[in-house]
Amino acid sequence: MGFDLTGFDCDAFVRATLEEDLGVGLPGGGQDVTADSVIPADARFSGVMDSRDAIVVAGLPIAAAFFRALDPAMEIAFLAQEGQAVPAGTHLLHLSGNARAMLTAERSALNTVQHLSGIATMTRAYVEAMGESGCILLDTRKTIPGLRHLEKYATRMGGAQNHRMGLWDAAMIKDNHVLVAGDVGEAVRRARAAGVANVICEVDRIDQIEPALTAGASHLLLDNMDVPTLREAVALVAGRVPTEASGGIDLTTIGAKAATGVTYVSVGRLTQSAPAADIGLDFTPL
Repeated sequence: MGFDLTGFDCDAFVRATLEEDLGVGLPGGGQDVTADSVIPADARFSGVMDSRDAIVVAGLPIAAAFFRALDPAMEIAFLAQEGQAVPAGTHLLHLSGNARAMLTAERSALNTVQHLSGIATMTRAYVEAMGESGCILLDTRKTIPGLRHLEKYATRMGGAQNHRMGLWDAAMIKDNHVLVAGDVGEAVRRARAAGVANVICEVDRIDQIEPALTAGASHLLLDNMDVPTLREAVALVAGRVPTEASGGIDLTTIGAKAATGVTYVSVGRLTQSAPAADIGLDFTPL
């Protein structure tokens, strides 16, 4: 199972994560003192990574990269697919190789799979709560610094689509931009005049919609609107641009908001608040 994610350097991520755990560059660092002192250098283990929860799987190829970084000859079998929903007790990965390498890489591999599978699992729950509305779930930029590409990958495994990846691939005009520009229309006009093709404009009142559209907004973010107001906004936009409901949305409210006719619903908690999945790794000496 390969892992090629545009904008993400897997080798650099694995190297930096292992160096952090090993204390590379710190006095006395650069080693796993427990494994190196307790486990013979030629000892071999087999291991099984399994889920203790029902989860949506994400991150197994990265876990494999951690083990192979320390033992290039590690034998690895993937027992589940990325994006697959599996019940508790499912075996995800089988390993066979150098025991020290397995023990040293174990926590980095598990942390990554637990975090990404937790995001994918929460995302799938939100997708299912939207029912048959036809609305599309989006993530946000509320990600842990340094992990954005991985976390947004995990939301895709859960069934969401990615919102803009960063500050570079779309303009998003929010209240503070409007505060400086003077009004919504002027803020949108400035972005368009600068040659920005994709201009997302946040509006929190019905009377801001028409000025934003007239100025050239290509996407409206309907912020913190209740269900009746969202329906009114969707009717006013009348399909001229995509619409997005955002703000304070959880599993109890997303179904009703998705059913208003908006194109998208965005949820920050997918990456901001997803709990880690309960995943373990058990070893057997060979």
